[in-house]
Amino acid sequence: MTRLQNKTALITGGSTGIGFATAQRFLAEGARLAITGQNAARLTAAGKALGPEELTVQSDQPELAQIDAMADQLAGHFNHLDTVFLNAGVTVPAPIEAVSEEQFDNLYRTNLKGPFFTLQKLLPILSEGAAIVINASNLAGMGVATTSAYAATKAGLISLTRTFAAELMPRGIRVNAIAPGPVATPSMGKLGMSEDALRGLMDHLTATIPMGRIGQPEEIAAAVLFLATEGASFMTGETITLDGGWSSL
Repeated sequence: MTRLQNKTALITGGSTGIGFATAQRFLAEGARLAITGQNAARLTAAGKALGPEELTVQSDQPELAQIDAMADQLAGHFNHLDTVFLNAGVTVPAPIEAVSEEQFDNLYRTNLKGPFFTLQKLLPILSEGAAIVINASNLAGMGVATTSAYAATKAGLISLTRTFAAELMPRGIRVNAIAPGPVATPSMGKLGMSEDALRGLMDHLTATIPMGRIGQPEEIAAAVLFLATEGASFMTGETITLDGGWSSL
């Protein structure tokens, strides 16, 4: 399978979870690849697993100076980009009264400001007809307790998907989003819960989701691949929900 043969791709937050699964899928389809990550150790491990020819860039998504440096490095390495998966993000579940200003600001800087300015800085090296995929969340369209600040950032990304798509239409650049539900990634272990609490959450989600399970990173990666290829050539400004029917059934 070579649906991305001779294509160059960037995945932000590509060292673990959905980003890493997508990186593996893109490589299997023939792409030349760059991934970013904030944690140096995880990024190094991911780079070794993906192979020496793939570019790894340590970058803290909300920091504009680091975004500029990343864009310069990509321009020097690839000259152009055909596909960008804006995947990096964080989640901090908490009831309204427990959300601190620091948590709120970090969510917006990482989940909304970071993708916005990453795309802005990459505009000069995006190919005509490039494909942009944004990782939002099914929670953007739901009313789930303890997700207020996080869900609002993801709703903002869905709005940006539409406006980016309209603005970049003259260049033939397609912009679409995915909206995953719960997925079995390392981020689930970063929620600050005890093992018992996390196990209880997983049991609750399994009982709530109509398909009776949470998603796997490889399933989300397959949707990202679709949006990055000619199979989605007549799609732009759209959001694909992947949550086992949770938000619709």
